[in-house]
Amino acid sequence: MAELRVEIDALDRELVRLLAQRVGYIDRATALKPAEGLPARIDARVEEVVENARRNATALGLDADFAAALWRQMIDWSIAREERVLGPRAAE
Repeated sequence: MAELRVEIDALDRELVRLLAQRVGYIDRATALKPAEGLPARIDARVEEVVENARRNATALGLDADFAAALWRQMIDWSIAREERVLGPRAAE
């Protein structure tokens, strides 16, 4: 059991590293959106990202509903982060 926990902890570190990398891309998008006149939330893009997560999960044998729920939570957090930088007009 101890060895398994070490492996899980290592995987958790890698997941957090990847999430931090994703946040870096979100921050870059936040910097680019004003010049392109884009709001923080783009509903079509949200659905595209969630569908990608569902498809990837299914291909890897992970429950697609679980993946979609996780991604929606990440997306909502990311949009809230963007709105703090872009201001309330970015939410319209």
